[in-house]
Amino acid sequence: MEEIVLHVNGGEHRIDADPSTPLLFVLRNHLGLTGAKLGCGLEQCGACAVLVDGRSTLTCSAPVGDFAGREIVTAEGLAVDAVGAAVQNAFIDAGAAQCGYCTPGLVIAATALLTRNASPSAADVRDALSPHLCRCGSHARVLAAVAGLSTGAAE
Repeated sequence: MEEIVLHVNGGEHRIDADPSTPLLFVLRNHLGLTGAKLGCGLEQCGACAVLVDGRSTLTCSAPVGDFAGREIVTAEGLAVDAVGAAVQNAFIDAGAAQCGYCTPGLVIAATALLTRNASPSAADVRDALSPHLCRCGSHARVLAAVAGLSTGAAE
């Protein structure tokens, strides 16, 4: 165990953890931030995504030691960001969640995309969301939610 300093949702947290512990487990078990989910455990489904230094990052197998001192934003922290809040509201308005398990990861990915490119093409949106799986089949509503926030995504 060692002390690891994490910057999460605008706050500094000192965590005693094995540096090889996946970030997802530290967020959920040490900080009580349960928005990011454990899906596959192999960083292949996207349910574990959080923003790290503004980029969508999968965390279910990435060691927490790699994130010391970096800026982490979870789904719980998006509401204070204008783009994040807009994406959350667009998902709600479009009914872009069925069971909701994958939704936080999709919201994170859409926020990262729209923060760096306010008018992504439809191909850009599909590419940004491609690491995310939704077994309920709400992808069409997810794409509609993101397209509603971007003039370029309607192409």
